Amino acid sequence: MGRLPEGCLVIPGGSAHGVRCGASQGGGTSRYWAYRDVPTTRRGAVAVVVRPPGITGQPLGEDVRNLLRRTGPALPLDLLLDMRTVLDERPDAGKEALRALDALIPLTPWRTVSLLGGGFPRVTADMLEHGPRAEPRAERRMWHEVRAMGRAYAPHLGYGDYGVQHTEAIAQAPAPGRKGGPPWGVLGYTTENSYVLSKMLTRGSDRIATNRRAARQITELPEFRGAGAGQGEKWLRDCANGPLTVSKGVGGPKEWLRTGNLQHMTYVVRSLPAL
Repeated sequence: MGRLPEGCLVIPGGSAHGVRCGASQGGGTSRYWAYRDVPTTRRGAVAVVVRPPGITGQPLGEDVRNLLRRTGPALPLDLLLDMRTVLDERPDAGKEALRALDALIPLTPWRTVSLLGGGFPRVTADMLEHGPRAEPRAERRMWHEVRAMGRAYAPHLGYGDYGVQHTEAIAQAPAPGRKGGPPWGVLGYTTENSYVLSKMLTRGSDRIATNRRAARQITELPEFRGAGAGQGEKWLRDCANGPLTVSKGVGGPKEWLRTGNLQHMTYVVRSLPAL
């Protein structure tokens, strides 16, 4: 078994927090993290998570190349290229990812290579004033664009995303002891090409009726996969059909996020063979 170089720590067993392994934190160089024995890797392998630089023009991969020189060839490595937020305002994300992969893949015989991006938008109240709203899954489009470029690695390129949360929301630690919050939240549903966003209320006299109506609008979508598709869809069906006189089952922010991620992960995993 190969060893990571001294000073390059790894996080065991699927921790959500990465450790920078000697990568510069400035100057526009890429950043990388190493994880050992996470669910995305074979036991004993290390996942190297790389985030490309911005527009500084610094060469991509030099810090990763230095890590690989110090690691040696015996350590199995999985490459995860994390493009972070990928929305419609970033139309060149596919080209950026392609340039990064072209630079990184030749560095070592990676065991697996995956492309990640977060396409769930930062939702504001005014976005949902007129009912449910569909936002494109730009991260999925980016992945398909890279696959369509005909590179030798394209057929084996893995897919990853951030679920039904904006990338910055996932990275933000909960404020200790925080109480209250906005009077509304978001319920997300994933279709082939879009995220459907519905406004949910956390309080107020219309909360029960509004939340059940929002769930019902999702269940009435042509793309709704039915209550049998998974626990997320089952919750949506039960919420939509619940009584207007009882608040049980209309949920709150934690339950909406849980439901959204349950349906999303179930759908994406089942879709992967056809992606």
